[in-house]
Amino acid sequence: MLEADAAPGRSKRFRAGNLMDARTRPDLPGAAAPRRPETPDPEEAIIEAARRFAESCFAGSRGSHAWDHTQRVCRLSERIGRAEGADMAVLCTAALLHDIGRRAQDESAGVVCHAERGEQMARPLVRSLALSPARRENILHCIRAHRFRGGQRPRTLEARVLFDADKLDAIGAVGVARAFLFAGEVGARLHAPEMRPEETQPYSQNDTGYREFRLKLSRVREHMLTAEGRRLADERHRFMADFFDRFLAEYDGVR
Repeated sequence: MLEADAAPGRSKRFRAGNLMDARTRPDLPGAAAPRRPETPDPEEAIIEAARRFAESCFAGSRGSHAWDHTQRVCRLSERIGRAEGADMAVLCTAALLHDIGRRAQDESAGVVCHAERGEQMARPLVRSLALSPARRENILHCIRAHRFRGGQRPRTLEARVLFDADKLDAIGAVGVARAFLFAGEVGARLHAPEMRPEETQPYSQNDTGYREFRLKLSRVREHMLTAEGRRLADERHRFMADFFDRFLAEYDGVR
């Protein structure tokens, strides 16, 4: 058997070498030493594995909590995490996985907690990652503790950063857009002025964008857990409050 047949990879390198000049051909006089291939970053591989798994969980998901929400939360997590000195591999992995249980909550009209379901769904993948047990548990804790109305408080820096990043995507200009998008998804009206928001039910015709603001979004700023999160939340809150003031004035024909 010819050597090229036994080792097709070597044969390909040899054929490619015919096109190289003396600066890159190690067998020619004056050739520079060949560059070694870069060693893959194992933590980047971990994040990529989480990304592939997470994206597969969003088929058929509602627009207000679709894959693009996760992508925005990842970007905010990176911004806040670098400012706060977080473990970025843990944080980015958790950010990618934090909402994979959301579809179960939507389909159950809120009965299933998506943070708890997401942690259960992520557990097999996370426990297979080449990370220390403490870091793997931190990822799972971040997923469990990210929900605003969940039963767990974020205990680690990474969980606090993810909590803030997720809440920041619910306020400001994006938050306003998502509030009305969600209202449309559940068949809600544009506004229900004859009812106090406190008297209305979630996932109903009266689960309006303004209800979301009054009962939830207007309080988000008070619950930020990091310095950078609080700074970003102040600016987003001001925009959102101004928007809904204008919305009510236009709805009533005042402006």
